Amino acid sequence: MQHCMRHSLLLLLTILGSALTSCVREETFDDTPEGNFEALWQIIDEHYCFLDYKAETYGLDWNEVHTRYRQRINPKMSKVQLQEVLTDMLAELRDGHVNLYTSADVSRYWAWHEDYPRQWSQELRDRYLGTDYKIAAGIKYRILEDNIGLLVYESFASAVGEGNLDDVLYYLRSCDGLIIDVRGNTGGQLSMAELLSQRLTNERILVGYSQYKTGRGHNDFSAPQPEYIEPSKGVRWQKRVVVLQNRECYSACNTFIRNVRACPNVTTLGDPSGGGSGMPFSSELPNGWAVRFSASPSFDKDMQHIEFGISPDIPCTLDSADVARGRDTLMERARNMLRK
Repeated sequence: MQHCMRHSLLLLLTILGSALTSCVREETFDDTPEGNFEALWQIIDEHYCFLDYKAETYGLDWNEVHTRYRQRINPKMSKVQLQEVLTDMLAELRDGHVNLYTSADVSRYWAWHEDYPRQWSQELRDRYLGTDYKIAAGIKYRILEDNIGLLVYESFASAVGEGNLDDVLYYLRSCDGLIIDVRGNTGGQLSMAELLSQRLTNERILVGYSQYKTGRGHNDFSAPQPEYIEPSKGVRWQKRVVVLQNRECYSACNTFIRNVRACPNVTTLGDPSGGGSGMPFSSELPNGWAVRFSASPSFDKDMQHIEFGISPDIPCTLDSADVARGRDTLMERARNMLRK
């Protein structure tokens, strides 16, 4: 049996789906402002996976949240007003994986990156890529003039195949080192994060753990399930790697950073990532609005939460003097490290 992250996640989703569909709808609520409010609060109370963790980290009190926001509900309020209250309540979770979907809008929480400097510039990165860079599905890549390879993966929502990765790494094989720039990558498919991670190890390695909810209590979880990365059967990179990260590295990209930190010869550089370690799941309110929320937590190999991001091995920020000269401080730092 092949033990890899994809199989673990499929098993996790199967168990999680059967558990949640059997209990989310046990109690019915009226399609009224109060009924929809109570339904949403209860869904989060029974199935959201970070309530205890966030109570510890920043003092979230979900019962107090109920009391405070219930006062804003009245039977004559409009749908727009109701959505505003429910959106504000969900923002108390500080989770970019929590959304409320209506016919008019999608509520979201983006402060996980909007409250921080970006530490990258598309214009600057384009200068390093030039105009003659190569494109393999969702990857842009080239060899820089100092014989350092540059691989840019802007979104894991853009699928990349095994053949693409074989061709990219074979082309870069003569380089003295490799920069993987995932700044601004807000996530996408976990399978893409896994595929790229598998190219950076020759051995099966433990990268983290996951859990799933087993009951309605805030701390009702299964035993931690280990997650591994298997070495790819294709071309694997054998030299040093520097991964550039920033606050916009979220969800699947946050998982990618978790994975590569366990790989040999990899150094991460930049700002802490944005987080987003909860496996999303969806439910529905009485009025038909959908709510997405984090239902299954992930951890690093030391069983530490990564919901609020992962610190880099080497902190590094953009220097204004470098930017004025058209230089990317993080890119130059990485090139210097790899040249040495």
